[in-house]
Amino acid sequence: MTTRHLPPTAVVIGFIDRINRGDARGLGELMTDDHQLLVYDEPPVSGRDANIAAWQGYADASPGYVIYPRRLAEPDDLGSGTAGRVAVLGTTTGSHLGLPDEEERKLTLIWLAEAVDGRLRSWRLLPDTPENRKDLGLDAV
Repeated sequence: MTTRHLPPTAVVIGFIDRINRGDARGLGELMTDDHQLLVYDEPPVSGRDANIAAWQGYADASPGYVIYPRRLAEPDDLGSGTAGRVAVLGTTTGSHLGLPDEEERKLTLIWLAEAVDGRLRSWRLLPDTPENRKDLGLDAV
């Protein structure tokens, strides 16, 4: 029996679902061995085990953390393959920022994921700028 790999957008939706549930082990199932978490200009967190530990720490510290995707785009337009990038424009609540939910929901950001064969190689946070929206295909209505 062959393994069926989900397309990149489906993997990203599953990844966000696991983040929203605080499921660090489930996130690990969707990561490549060399997965990287890249948060703005911070040093990357590299490797599946290090990322599982980081997500577990974040889930413990911010148990109400939720991502609200508003728009998704595949900037590389690779069709229905199992490799590609997916950009997500959205907001959060319950993060380490400690803001009231209504204030935090006003702050938009972009996540950029790289998927390969049904797993994420990287999860990057980027500022929501007009340039990033345009470059990643998130500026369309």
